[in-house]
Amino acid sequence: MYTDRLPPHSIDAEEAVLGSLLIDSDAILKVAPFLKPDDFYRDRNRYCYEACISLANRNEALNQVTVAHELDLKGRLDELGGPAYLSHLVSIIPTPLHAEHYGRIVAKCAGLRRLIQAAGEIVGIGYEGAPTLDEAFTKAEDVLFAVRPPRTRHDFRPLRQLLDEWLEERDTTEAFSKSVPLATGYESLDMLLGGLHASDLFILAGRPGFGKSALSLNIGRYVAGAQRPVALFSLEMGADQLTVRLLASEARVDSHRLRLGLLTEKEERRILDAVGALSELPIWIDDSPLLTIAEMRSKARRLHQEHPLGLIVVDYLQLVDAGGRSHGDRVGEMSEVSKALKALARELEVVLIGVSQLSRAVEGRPGHRPQLSDLRESGSIEQDADVVGMLFMEDRYWTQEEWDSHFPAKPYPRNIAELIVAKHRHGPTGAVHLYFNREYTTFENLPDQETAGGEAVNSATGEIGQPRLPMPDATAGNE
Repeated sequence: MYTDRLPPHSIDAEEAVLGSLLIDSDAILKVAPFLKPDDFYRDRNRYCYEACISLANRNEALNQVTVAHELDLKGRLDELGGPAYLSHLVSIIPTPLHAEHYGRIVAKCAGLRRLIQAAGEIVGIGYEGAPTLDEAFTKAEDVLFAVRPPRTRHDFRPLRQLLDEWLEERDTTEAFSKSVPLATGYESLDMLLGGLHASDLFILAGRPGFGKSALSLNIGRYVAGAQRPVALFSLEMGADQLTVRLLASEARVDSHRLRLGLLTEKEERRILDAVGALSELPIWIDDSPLLTIAEMRSKARRLHQEHPLGLIVVDYLQLVDAGGRSHGDRVGEMSEVSKALKALARELEVVLIGVSQLSRAVEGRPGHRPQLSDLRESGSIEQDADVVGMLFMEDRYWTQEEWDSHFPAKPYPRNIAELIVAKHRHGPTGAVHLYFNREYTTFENLPDQETAGGEAVNSATGEIGQPRLPMPDATAGNE
């Protein structure tokens, strides 16, 4: 349909850029940050611009004579049209003041040409026939995103401007400001981390059955309650199971009895109320059991375009397919996954919680307290993560009789979970304590952050102080 038309270009703008550079060598500082040699449509203009960039990179004089010499050294001066063409470029420019404007025109035309080329590649994807329709769409989206220029380009900005922006952001009441950290709903954790920050990768790790999926779901529910859209990638648990967990937590009913349908009339009313409340939340769940990094990125991008996300949860990392790029090396594959998730968090400017397994090394260690090295098939997970939190529960390793025998002065830590923040790129590490309500599969705040031993923990430093308030009863919230 468009084969008889020339691709978008502007020879006048290309020559104007080059003429400006030959007249005023400082003009290269205005165009080099965004204009690349491949943006030029005509070959000889591209060669000339490459020569200008080479001279600027070597901090050499940039003018008609030096550019001609550079082109001659590369054997392209005659191909370009000789010194006469450089003289032509200088003669058509009355002033080099508008070099950046000319450069923007050249860059825009180059972007449109790439878009046309991408459209051709997408046509090819349609004709070659991918194994599944989803794979075809994923490939097509990757082609489009590859040609799309960054929305913002970073350059030097004066500190005064940054301070003004910070003051404006602090005073703003806009609910969706990306500069405002996400609250998790757990006061002690928010105090320690200062909330969850956009572009951060938060690794939430634990041994099987320690509630890491429940905690990530609880945080997602709280974030969505503040009307910040949440995307949940559940590779292990089906969407129906997640729905039951959310309902049980919201309605404060026993999750096991909810699954069996053994509810009282009062509980049924609470379930209906919970359905109404949860239906209003901006939560999207994808329970595809086998997802590649590319598919996850594509789905997240699509959803983010329609509903700007505040949080993405991936449960859990070891089930994400790295796409075979590490040839069966699990550590290498997990490195690919963690790097890709960190890149996704930065690209979309969202918080990304990645749920991860801890290795069995925890079980053989005295005390069983997890360490960063216990991240299963960690690869570069520890390096890529901004925050690493590991769940630990004493009552999983001690019966009450054993505990009373070894620690007679301390109350048994029934249902007390410790979230050990072992890495925090932006601040202090430490530990916070939460109450795990197994009946509702939900984590709750502890009064004044009391530890298992009845001692208060400083959320900001993790230091232990004197006892303050008693722990909540294990049956709290039951009817």
